[in-house]
Amino acid sequence: MDLNTFKTDILPMKHKLYRVALRITNNPQEAEDVVQEAFIKVWEQRSSLSGIKSIEAWCTQMVKNRAIDKRRLRFNHAESLESAYSLSTPQHHPGQQAELADDMEQVSRLMQDLPENQRQAMQLRDIEGMTYQEIADQLQMPMPQVKTNIFRARKSLRQKLTALWTIK
Repeated sequence: MDLNTFKTDILPMKHKLYRVALRITNNPQEAEDVVQEAFIKVWEQRSSLSGIKSIEAWCTQMVKNRAIDKRRLRFNHAESLESAYSLSTPQHHPGQQAELADDMEQVSRLMQDLPENQRQAMQLRDIEGMTYQEIADQLQMPMPQVKTNIFRARKSLRQKLTALWTIK
């Protein structure tokens, strides 16, 4: 692939690829980064692309994968439960704040033990406040599966927390 072929075949897909990335990341800057990274990868691998039947499908899949990776990276750096629920407020005296912080640490630890799909769905619903449809779109899974994952995650946490707190 030469520069002219790149300009005529690859660059016109920019807007379509951007929309795919934006739908997954829900972040315009990240979507732009994903598309730019994809174009760089296409250019770097231009000599080995001759065997690909549909370059558009290949680019779309690459953008989709990179956008999912970016979204997962953001999940790993998601806000803490404490900041999401504003537990460190003046209305709680220091003893209550310490107890709440301990409880939130336990919940956070237990959430990390959940299966990935349950943890992500619960994080998006209960901490980030997304709708079920937004979660289904974000995680690219059917709505019933999203609801099932959230139900199972909550049930698992409830059981584990009940067991922990009855021991205290």
